[in-house]
Parts: sequence; structure tokens; C-alpha cells
Amino acid sequence: MKQLNKGVVALTCLLLASSAMAGQADFNKAYHSFDIDAVKSDIKRLASDEFEGREPSGKGGKLTTDMLIKRFKSLGLKPGNGNSYTQSVPMVSINSTPTGNLTIADIDFSFPKNYVASSRKTVKQTALKDSELVFVGYGINAPEYGWNDYKGVDVKGKTVVVLVNDPGFSTQDPSLFDGNTMTYYGRWTYKYEEAARQGAAGAIIVHETKPASYGWNVIESSWTGAQYHLPASEVNEASLDVELWISVEKANELFSKAGKNFTKLKQAALAKDFSAVPLSLTANVTISNEIKQSVSNNVLATLEGSESPDEHVLYMAHWDHLGTTVVDGKTEVYNGAHDNATGTAGLMHIANAYRQLKQAPKRSITFVAVTAEEQGRLGSIYFANHPTMPLNKIVGLVNMDSLDITGMKKDVTVVGYGKSELEDYLAKAAKRQHRTLTPEQTPERGYYYRSDHFSLAKKGVPALSAGGGSKWLNEEQQKIGKSVSEQVAKCYHQTCDVYQEQWGWDSLVQELQLFFETGYLLANENIWPNWNKGAEFRALRDQMMN
Repeated sequence: MKQLNKGVVALTCLLLASSAMAGQADFNKAYHSFDIDAVKSDIKRLASDEFEGREPSGKGGKLTTDMLIKRFKSLGLKPGNGNSYTQSVPMVSINSTPTGNLTIADIDFSFPKNYVASSRKTVKQTALKDSELVFVGYGINAPEYGWNDYKGVDVKGKTVVVLVNDPGFSTQDPSLFDGNTMTYYGRWTYKYEEAARQGAAGAIIVHETKPASYGWNVIESSWTGAQYHLPASEVNEASLDVELWISVEKANELFSKAGKNFTKLKQAALAKDFSAVPLSLTANVTISNEIKQSVSNNVLATLEGSESPDEHVLYMAHWDHLGTTVVDGKTEVYNGAHDNATGTAGLMHIANAYRQLKQAPKRSITFVAVTAEEQGRLGSIYFANHPTMPLNKIVGLVNMDSLDITGMKKDVTVVGYGKSELEDYLAKAAKRQHRTLTPEQTPERGYYYRSDHFSLAKKGVPALSAGGGSKWLNEEQQKIGKSVSEQVAKCYHQTCDVYQEQWGWDSLVQELQLFFETGYLLANENIWPNWNKGAEFRALRDQMMN
């Protein structure tokens, strides 16, 4: 009997080992299935002039969503929204144009060279008329930091002038906000939202390249032309009559006209006891709005899990870009090859890798290609408000916004490093590539709050944003990286973000493999990763899981 038991044990061990080896071989086949030429072809097509910059409600948007649906269908993935591969996202397109230049005292403003002005109100015309200007420092009301730039001042009907980023970045004091790391309070979106909550009619953000993390050219390209918004019923919050940016040069002129010193007031705004300063100037500008109701689509597809199909690991990427513009009578295309044809193609090729597996993972894998990220994460916000599965059934999210094309690295940069336990899975996947995780080098830019994963993170869903690295693998990769990095920086949100054959394609494929394995690990166990202690979203996750 004992001998029989030993034999049974030995046979069981042999079968388990054989099964593990077969499973590993199956995984290895999928892991190495990424085809550089096929990835190139998809990115080249998505970033072609035919796709017209993938504007959410334009011809290019339709071509993009059709391409995604056709590919997911061909891979045998099921519709991710009931019986549909799409989730309709209602949007309002507003093309705001100043009917005359902004006037403040006798300052010479020129649209869009040193100011931009727009509105998200669905009215044909809106204006600031003799609107009193008030400098409110960073325009932050954050009780948890004991900070309120609006204390003791009534800005109802007035126009606030605010600084970009937050005091922590400006002082580099780790005890002030999050020090060099930008908080959500530093984001331009927050500045407008808080000003509206305070009852202001308008808000002027002073642009400075370092704290904003991009130059004025990005303001020109991103805040002119049609801007998309979710309907008021979705947003359910106040909005300003007019939203403006001005260059720092014009800000200096403005404060000088008010008899103030801009540099000194910036310094004063770094203190908790700062009080808002009336500028004794008024602003006038009239905005004409061309309003169009439109619908764009998120595309969703699911590889059903073999054991727990109701539990989902999400891969997300935004498929849209900035569309086209007309310059001197000529149409120019914002092709958005890096941002984000790379991530859009990445969704399709990670899906293909999963289809190489003989058996689907235990949990479902759902691919979510969202629209209108460039317009303020509209597609992902809508998905977060109307999820196609319960939020407490989403295990975690891997977001892909601009894959690494700058050469292979020894490390992996994690945006928002230390926020969640998802990093444990990423670290394990990185180990296969002999890479380690490192924090982002520029946390002051607030990248964690600038892409689609944040829409789900705000709801409590653990969300991972990572990619690239800071240490090149060797001199050859560094040579590739230096030239490509210069192009990426120069062409962010510009018409020169086009397909380039000399990109670091090996690093892009390496990144797809990394994300594939991270999701694969998550999908083949029963553990529910959480936010780390101290993360601002942990309480929401704990609440939804109880």
C-alpha cells in the first residue's frame, strides 16, 4: 500500500511538472509572438494622413474604431459591452474663437501667440465684461494640506489669475504638498474646476514652461480649434464663462500695469497664509462658440477567462489625437504617431499574444480603446462613470499612452511610483528582461494625473502607468535613444509627430512583452491587488471591496 502511495505521488508530481513545463512553453510562445513588422505596419497606418489625426468625431475616428473592431473580431475576442464592441460617448464639440482680442489695460495681446481663450459652455457667445482681476496664487483649496488660496476673498463674477503647478514644486520642499512631485492640485484642469466652484466668471493661468512641463507651442496647438467635452449632465459641475492662458511675458506686463511685482507675488503665494490680491484691473473678451453635438466611441473587447470570467484585467490606450488644422489655407495633420498610435497598435498586438495561448487565463482580459483623451480623458471618464463591468470586478488596469521608442533600457520607469501593489507584478515581469523598477525622473510634471488610467484610479481601481526607463542597455541603444528622444520632445502635440523608421522598435516590442506578462500574471491568480497604504485612492478601493 505504501509502495502504491509512493507511486501515485511520483506520478502526480511528474504530471504536475509536465503540466507546468507545457504551460511555460505555451506562455513563452505567446511572449515571443510580437512581430515588429506587423506592429510597424499598424502604427504607420494609424498615423497616416488618411486617418486625419484621429479626431474623435471625424472620418479618422471612424477609420480607427473600425480597424480596432475588425482586428478584435478576427482574433475571436467577444464584444466588451454586452453584444457590442463599442460604447457610445456623447460629446459636445465647441470651437471657441475670440471675436476681438483680450483687453486688459493697454496690454497688446495677440491670439494665439501669447494668449488663448475658450469656453466649455454650450452657448453661442460668452464674455468677460469689465471682470475684476484677482490674483489667487496657485488657486488651490486643499483642506488636507491646510491650504486655501481662496480664504477671505469673494471672487464671484470675477476673473482669477493663477499659477500653474503647486507650491511643493516651486519650493522643492518635501513637506509641502508632495514636494517636487506634482499633485492633482497642480494640474490646469483643477485650476479651472476650483475657480468655477468658487463662482468665478473666468480664470487666467499663467504659463511658464518649467512648471507646466511644456512650452507655449503646446498651448497653441492644444487649446485652439474644436475642443470636445462631455455633456453637462455627465460632468454635473459648474464651469467658467471663459478659460484662458497667458504667456509669462504678458503676465509680467499685467502685474506691472497693476502696480505689482509678479516675481514677489509668486514668492508670497508659497506661504499658507497668503491672501488673494485684487489687481485693480478688469478683463474684457468675447468668445464666439461653434457648437456641435457629436458621438464618438470607446472600443471594448474581451478574452473570456477560463475560471473567473466575471473578473477582469484591463488594458487601456487612447486611440484619438488632435485631428487637423488649417494654416495659411493649407490643411496640416496632427498624425499622433507616438502619441498614441503606438499604444493603440499595442492593444491589438497584446490581444494577439493572448490568442496564442492554448488556454485562456483564469480571469478575463478586456481591452479598452478610449476616445478623446487629448480633450481631457473624456472617453475614459465616461467609461469610469458607465463601466461595462462592476468596478469591484476590475482586478487592475495597465494603461499604454505613448510606448517607448527610445531604445532598450536596463530599468522601467513607473509613473506614480509606490502607489499600488500592481508594481509587484510589473517588477516580476521586468525581471525576465533583467530590468528593475525606478521612479519617474520628473514627478513634478504630474504625468500620473494626465492620462486615462487616472479616470479609473479616481474611482478606486488600481491603475498602472509605466514605460521606458532612464538607463540605456548599451551604447548602441543610447545612440538610438538620444536622437529619437529629441524628436519626441520637440514633436509632442505637433504636426511632426509622424511615423519614423529609425525609431527604437526593439524597445517598443520589449515594452509590449512587459505589459503582456504583467497582465498575464494578474489574470492567473486569485489575489486582488490594492493601493499601497497612504495612496490617495486606497480608501475608495477598500470601500468597494467590502
